[in-house]
Amino acid sequence: MTRRFFEKVALVTGGTSGIGEAIATRLAQEGATVIVLGRRQQVLDAAVRRIGHGATGYAADVSDPTSVQSAVRQVVAQHDRIDVLVANAGGGVHAPLGQIDPVLIDQQFATNVKGVIITAQEALPYMSAGGAIVIVGSTASMDSPAGMSVYSATKGALRPLVRSWLADTKGLGIRINIVRPGPTNTQALTDSFGENAEAAVKSLVEQSPLGRIGEPREIAAVAAFLASDDASYVNGIELFADGGISQY
Repeated sequence: MTRRFFEKVALVTGGTSGIGEAIATRLAQEGATVIVLGRRQQVLDAAVRRIGHGATGYAADVSDPTSVQSAVRQVVAQHDRIDVLVANAGGGVHAPLGQIDPVLIDQQFATNVKGVIITAQEALPYMSAGGAIVIVGSTASMDSPAGMSVYSATKGALRPLVRSWLADTKGLGIRINIVRPGPTNTQALTDSFGENAEAAVKSLVEQSPLGRIGEPREIAAVAAFLASDDASYVNGIELFADGGISQY
């Protein structure tokens, strides 16, 4: 394993499970000082132990500006800066048109869109030239599954955000990119399908040109590339990590 992130400070939101934890682990393995944010302290503490390599964590709700501000200030008080921000926190709920609960609309936009904005805005003043922001989106933004219209809309909103932020950050030397995972073998994916999980995953496997869904470590490798100096001239892109399913 390389040491691309030696002496780098990396903040990962939603880093307590699945793709977020895999990204935090990959960055830590490559030498980063990793701080993860999660809403539940007990779950956060367990994730930090699994990640290892000196990782730490702070309880924070990305949809709450005060909560994020407090966490970021704690990070900066301890480490002086943020070199890498991975905005991963997010989630979705299956609900077809006619059964969409307005409360769930607010919750998904609050985490998946508002949370990304708040986190990036709070971290930006503590980042400098050479810094990188990686936003975790989803292929649902262009291939919206049935019953996932709200989730897909939240992930689709990330593209115009980044396009505008490129202009807002011009001259700062900070790169902002999106990684868009396809179906990935996480507990969140299984839970989202409920009692239909086995059949749903089988269908996803059958649709994939590679004949399988992704693994969190594979998404983590792509995110780590975008966050690293290996991608020093890569800015403003959407990198699809989905085995080709969105192009098929």
